[in-house]
Amino acid sequence: MTLEDFFKRIAIQYEQQLPFVVYRKPNKTEVKGILQQTSDLHFTTDFTEKGFVFSPFDDREDTVLMPLEISESIRISSVIPEYHTELVEVKAGIHLKAIETDSEGKEHHINLVKKGVEAIKNDAFKKVVLSRQEVVALSEANPVTIFQKLLGKYASAFVYCWYHPKVGLWLGATPETLIKIEGNRFSIMALAGTQDYNGTLDVVWQNKEKQEQKFVTDFIVDSLEPSAESIKVSDTNTVKAGNLLHLKTMISAQLKPDSNLQKVLSAIHPTPAVCGLPKQTTKDFILEHENYNREFYTGFLGELNLKTVASPRSGKRNIENRAYAFNRSSTQLYVNLRCMQLKDAKAIIYVGGGITQSSDAEKEWQETVSKSLVIKSVL
Repeated sequence: MTLEDFFKRIAIQYEQQLPFVVYRKPNKTEVKGILQQTSDLHFTTDFTEKGFVFSPFDDREDTVLMPLEISESIRISSVIPEYHTELVEVKAGIHLKAIETDSEGKEHHINLVKKGVEAIKNDAFKKVVLSRQEVVALSEANPVTIFQKLLGKYASAFVYCWYHPKVGLWLGATPETLIKIEGNRFSIMALAGTQDYNGTLDVVWQNKEKQEQKFVTDFIVDSLEPSAESIKVSDTNTVKAGNLLHLKTMISAQLKPDSNLQKVLSAIHPTPAVCGLPKQTTKDFILEHENYNREFYTGFLGELNLKTVASPRSGKRNIENRAYAFNRSSTQLYVNLRCMQLKDAKAIIYVGGGITQSSDAEKEWQETVSKSLVIKSVL
């Protein structure tokens, strides 16, 4: 299968209004596709199924599953042409100007942040993540083309295009892993704090970002204790994601014999990196005050109980023509950040940021502007 044939197969699936997900893991060249053969809507019951899951921010809602048993799996191993940054910079400048003149949206978000800071000062919670959405009209709403641009621009992100006719069409390039499990060992990424990338990773982080990162790490460690043992926390370091820098800490552990993935996910999702601390109080605040439905933004998505094992088909030796089997030994889930939903020839872009007692509302607005450019640069 050539690269052209691979994407043509995805386009046909979309034209036939059949569910699919196509994706590439961070720093990999292999692009995978799972193409569901019916338009039925499936949900996971206990996260023991095999397939690809897409879960909303609100953990009271069901997680959508594309079951492997009723899907075709395809893949291609190829380097996607780089998306030219000089074109991105021109578009980014235009979009940035447009955002800054959106006085109504800017005022609403600044007032929302001020409400969050006030609630923190009144001891309602320690940290809350507040977000907004922005709608951009598209001259070309071809999801395959946009996905290819994301692949070419964000090599270190989990890049995906997900579609179900009964749910919607989503694309993204997220820098954050929620959880990776191999056997009974697993790791979780704590990612928080944001500043613009200016050509170096050697930067100074303010107390606000350091505190935000500590909240996320401490919450994950405390939440894992009932389900895990041998918990280890790495040093915190600076990582680059698109045009932004973040603080990252890795937490690794081993599942206890009486524990499972569903129990771990219930404990950690949504994390303080996308919701706040305490979890329930801040989630209630978000649902009451954000004034829009996040849907799958700040939810999670990824392979569930899959591990690829190549086996030749019909004597063909070319790797693109092999069939693949899966087993239960590997799950990799990513937080759905830096994403958009395509709807009615428009892109709905989702961006947000962590709010602490020392947050400045104007600066928080500017942070969402920077984050929006990650996605808007390919439109």
